[in-house]
Formats: sequence, C-alpha cells, structure tokens
Amino acid sequence: METLCTRPIYPHLLYYCKEGESLMIEASKPHTGFAEVNGTRLYYEVRGAGHPLLLIHAGIADSRMWDDQFDMFAQHYTVIRYDMRGFGKSAIPPGPFSSHQDVAGLLKFLNVERAYLIGLSFGGRVAIDLTLAHPEMVDALVLGAPHLSGYEPSEQLKRYGAEEDDLFERGDLAAATELNLRMWVDGPHRTPDQVNPAVRERVREMQLHAFNVPVPEDVEEQPLIPPAIMRLDEIQVPTLIIVGDQDVPDFLEISDVVAAGITGARKVVITGTAHLPSMEKPEGFNKIVLDFLNALMR
Repeated sequence: METLCTRPIYPHLLYYCKEGESLMIEASKPHTGFAEVNGTRLYYEVRGAGHPLLLIHAGIADSRMWDDQFDMFAQHYTVIRYDMRGFGKSAIPPGPFSSHQDVAGLLKFLNVERAYLIGLSFGGRVAIDLTLAHPEMVDALVLGAPHLSGYEPSEQLKRYGAEEDDLFERGDLAAATELNLRMWVDGPHRTPDQVNPAVRERVREMQLHAFNVPVPEDVEEQPLIPPAIMRLDEIQVPTLIIVGDQDVPDFLEISDVVAAGITGARKVVITGTAHLPSMEKPEGFNKIVLDFLNALMR
C-alpha cells in the first residue's frame, strides 16, 4: 500500500512511500525561500524530482536568466536556482565572502549532498571553484562561457572595465547597463539590431537591478587560492563546456583552456550567439545539456 509522506532531505517535495522505498514526485509549484548562509540571505527556488541540479547565473543577470531551463530541467531533475549576493532578491551585507562557499552553504542548507552544476560566465567560475574546494559535493559540470579564477584579462576587457567604472563614478547606470549589453549580449561582432530584443530587455532589467543595489564599502570577495587556472587537472568529474561563436575573445580562449585542462572535458560551440547561449538559443542549449546529463544517468 502506498502512502503520501515527506522526508527531511527535500522537505518541499512529496514522496509516495511503498515497502520502505520512496519515489519523489514533482511538487505542483516551486518551493521558494531564503537560505541563511555565511552571514547573508540567499533567495532560492527548487522544483522537480531526481538528481539535484544547481543553476548558477551570470554576473550580468540573476536567477531569472534560467526561466527557459528551470521548468524543463525540472521534468528530469530536482532543479535549484538562486540569486548570488547583491543580485535579484539576495542581500549583500558588509564584510568578506566567497561565492563558491555560499554555494556550499546553500547546498548544505537544502540538505543536498551532491549535485550537478550548471554555471554560466561568472557562475561558471563559481562552479569550477566549488568543485576544487569541495569535490565531494559535485557530480558533473556544465560550464557556459565560463570565467576562470587566475585568468589575466586582455587589454580589450580591461578597457571595458575602465569604461564601466567611469560610468559608475558619473552615476550613469543606464549607460553602464547598455555598455554591458553591447559587450555581453551583442558581442564584439554584432549590432543591437541583430540580437533578439526580448533577450536584451531581460538582461537589461536584471543588470540594472543589480547596479541599483547598494554595496557596502567593505564588501570583499575572497578568491580561491591557488586559483583554478593552476588546478584544472584536479577536476575529475564529467565536464561539458558550451560557448557561443560570437562571444568575447577572452571567453573563447578561456573555454579552450578549461577544455584542455580538465581530463575528458568536451566543448560544444553554439553558432549565432554571444555570451548567453542559454538565453539566445534555449532550445539548442537545453538539448545539449540534457543529452549530456541524461547520458550520465544511464
């Protein structure tokens, strides 16, 4: 006889229990909340059933960038998405912090022992750093145009950073946001009119929101030491790298570095997209990811 029950590992999900075994079934709505982690409150959402899968957003977005993945991936996995400090609904209190340690704290808060990680851009850097700091927590990596700790940026990227800083000092957040759209959404080889306007506006909303969040003066992110660029050969989990052919040269190079540095890593290039393939080409991105992860389950 089957009875409906709950278990502490995923208290937001329901199970049908029979003869000592439990089968997770998808809750009708995502479970949402705030995790008290490392002195801050991180907003998160969980939906689905199956092996835990964590989505880590880019530095120009927040957890909403995964709208085209969240429900679909939840048909196969227990999907978690969250807002990093200072993004979306998450707080950014004063003091030192580490983004990858925040992820470790979030997974522990949710009683998740091991998970697949999908990280895009800065989220990819966070996923890599977490894998190096806590290899026992990671079963596989999907890295979309990942940043890499220890990577020395090009002169082009440094000029972009200086221009962004100048716009901040002048208080022109709208122009700073547009600068980010031109760099990351359009890419170096396309004009704004060649990009899906709905994608540009979604990113504009998320980036402008992040720019308007007050950041305490003494906030400081603690880097991974030694940096990941020196330690890629330590990563032993199945790894997939996805990059758009219209991306910034630095990130095309980083993708090659990561693919060469992690044993067995595979790289896929999605044509006609820049730094956010999951938003520009969600159908293709989702198929590539699910084919990779489903093969691991088999």
